[in-house]
Amino acid sequence: MITTTAFSLDGQKIVNTLGMVRGITVRTRSLPLTILGGLAMLLGGRSLIFSNLCEKARAESYQLMIEHAEQIGANAVIAVRYDTGPMSGAAEVLCYGTAVVIEPV
Repeated sequence: MITTTAFSLDGQKIVNTLGMVRGITVRTRSLPLTILGGLAMLLGGRSLIFSNLCEKARAESYQLMIEHAEQIGANAVIAVRYDTGPMSGAAEVLCYGTAVVIEPV
C-alpha cells in the first residue's frame, strides 16, 4: 500500500477515488506507567513513557487506516493526516486519508 501526505503521486495516475478511510485508536496507560510518567513530568524533560504510548497509538491508527483502504479495494492512500484528542490517561489518535486506485502513467 502506497501512502503519502501529498494529493498526488509522481509517475502515477489516479484512476478511481474510493473516499475517505480512517483508523482510530485509544490507548491507555497502566497504573504503574502512569505513576512513573507522572514522576518524570515533575522532573521535567522528555517522557519516554508517554512518547512510546503516543507512537504506538500512531502506528496502530495508521495500520487500521491501511486495513480500511484494503477492504474497499484501494492500492494507495493520499492526503494522509493525523489528528489527536486530549484524554486523561490515554492517547487518542485518528489517522485518515483518501483511498484511491492508482496505475503507472
